[in-house]
Amino acid sequence: METIALVDDDRSIITSVSITLKEEGYAVRAYNDGQSALADLLANPPDLVVSDIKMPRMDGMELLRRLREKSDLPVIFLTSKDDEIDELLGLRLGAEDFIRKPFSQRLLVERIKVVLRRRRLAASGSENAPDKSIRRGSLTMDTERHSCAWKGQEVALTVTEFLLLQALARNPGHVKNRDALMNAAYDEQIYVDERTIDSHIKRLRKKFKDADAEFNCIETLYGVGYRYNED
Repeated sequence: METIALVDDDRSIITSVSITLKEEGYAVRAYNDGQSALADLLANPPDLVVSDIKMPRMDGMELLRRLREKSDLPVIFLTSKDDEIDELLGLRLGAEDFIRKPFSQRLLVERIKVVLRRRRLAASGSENAPDKSIRRGSLTMDTERHSCAWKGQEVALTVTEFLLLQALARNPGHVKNRDALMNAAYDEQIYVDERTIDSHIKRLRKKFKDADAEFNCIETLYGVGYRYNED
């Protein structure tokens, strides 16, 4: 049984998420803040940490910094902030994904499954997995490790962003409508508004433009969807 650690000062979130994860077959350990969680997470590591960012005593970013000094535990952040600086900092420190409050618990479960599956693949050292890498001009994606680079420079993506880019880059020149992109990035039982996909694409473009101001490979076809054009 895989163990998920929840770190959040909101008791209602701890209670509701714990129930959902236990129903999915996970063991759950809960903490009210980063300071109370840190020593136990290092001494008795879970399989994955789900942490809020804004907490008393020790916030989620500081918890991640401390963990990264001694551990590569996967961390998914829950955050009510709409602050790209926090997201970029968290990704550079080694966070796996960000899920914004209020959130779908089904979405959280699916993101947990993706991260744990990816960790199992990496731990197995499987070198024969099909479609391990995607190379499209200056873009390189490692689908096992969910790592991405543009012209050799790493671009830090959340799990959702990676899955969306992967869906586009697998078939360059082919248009993907929003429904197809939703299916690529979310469990089919989860409904997300089309504007959510648009928001993710906007953030993807910004991250690549931060790496290369000339990046223009993700094209919008208004009223239709998106496609990836090789550079």
